[in-house]
Amino acid sequence: MQASRTLLSKQTLAVVARQPACFVHHGDHGNWGNTNIAVVFSGCGWWDGTDVHEGVYTMYHLSRNGARFQMFAPNQQQMHVMDHMKKQPGSGENRNMMMESARFSHGQGMMQMQDLSKLDVNSFDAVIFPGGHGMIKNLSTFAKDGKDCKLQGDVDKVLKDFHRSRKPIGLASMASVLACRVLPSIEVTMGYEKDENTRWGNWPHTNMVQAVKSMGARHNVREPYEAFVDEKNKVVSTPSFMWETEYHYHYIFDGIGNMVKHVMRMSTK
Repeated sequence: MQASRTLLSKQTLAVVARQPACFVHHGDHGNWGNTNIAVVFSGCGWWDGTDVHEGVYTMYHLSRNGARFQMFAPNQQQMHVMDHMKKQPGSGENRNMMMESARFSHGQGMMQMQDLSKLDVNSFDAVIFPGGHGMIKNLSTFAKDGKDCKLQGDVDKVLKDFHRSRKPIGLASMASVLACRVLPSIEVTMGYEKDENTRWGNWPHTNMVQAVKSMGARHNVREPYEAFVDEKNKVVSTPSFMWETEYHYHYIFDGIGNMVKHVMRMSTK
């Protein structure tokens, strides 16, 4: 018996030794490296730009599922700079959205942050907007004008171009506000419609749900780890940090993962 175990162990080691240095996971949808996704940022930080977790989780799941992606942001000043410790605006400091968003990039050439004005819908299979307050402060005037807000010009064009081209649009948390404003009668989720406190977290931004409904969108209640798919309009949304939690970030991670998988599924049709 011991001799058999030793032989089996040697055979196993021999097989492993012939493998590459790492085992590469090629995602769940095949077509490795042939799907090209544009990811749009609005700065860096939950209170004045793109939420760090939502941005990174989006790129992780795109990579995990075999997509190539490029990062874009408007080359314009953001609304203001927030002190993320005090959760209030800083004293008169100005920052550029594209320069702040570049904190997410980790490479050269096409992996550097690109000017959103140069995004060509014909070069991509889908577009994803990770969320954060930058959606309502920098990419739109929602923070000031509510349901009557206007979108930053390039954002308006990108959303309409991808929708017109029947290419998928992915939205996390507050990003749904953008699509609902310019795409009539789409369906999205931003989580719950009432702030229901639980031991795991709460929903402090439900006023935005009422706003998108007043824009003509249909809202669907979902948990933070879920995604809602509007198959007709090819729009996929997930609540993400519309749900406020201190510890359970893995729910946000899973929700963005579900959104990314559906975006990629529809982009290969």
